[in-house]
Amino acid sequence: MKSVFKICVLGLLMFSASFAKAQAPKFGHVDFQALIQIMPERTDAEKKFTAYQKELEDALGVMQKEFQTLYMEYATKRDSLSETVRKMKEDDLNAKNERIQTYQQNAQQQLQAKQAELLKPVFDKAEKAVKEVGAEKGLIYIFDMSSRVILYNSKESVDILPFVKTKLGITQ
Repeated sequence: MKSVFKICVLGLLMFSASFAKAQAPKFGHVDFQALIQIMPERTDAEKKFTAYQKELEDALGVMQKEFQTLYMEYATKRDSLSETVRKMKEDDLNAKNERIQTYQQNAQQQLQAKQAELLKPVFDKAEKAVKEVGAEKGLIYIFDMSSRVILYNSKESVDILPFVKTKLGITQ
């Protein structure tokens, strides 16, 4: 009778230990930047961004070339111009230079906005896949290893990058 009791107690202890182990918090980690880098959507967004950037740079180049042409014309004729004409040409050059500077500032802002617009769907898709994998794996926290916030990475944490890549259909 004592041995049956011992076996029952031992079985109960083992069962409760395995139950506690199953209920232990599960953590995962992913290098989010590495995930973004291998997504084909990022490459497409990058190509669109580069094309947009080239378009803005080409327009700036035209403006700068026009300014250079006007300046060279002014510089060669400056001494032969009357004071009134010289002042008018200088004002025109200053106005064109200001337009170029304004264009550069606006173009920089437009580039930043375009980059955010093009990358938002990529980040959203990656984040959604990470969340889905976390739910499927029963993880309560997933840490981003690219932010270098984690000071310790135990073997208990699950690297979910391979699972997210599979969910997104990435074979690299």
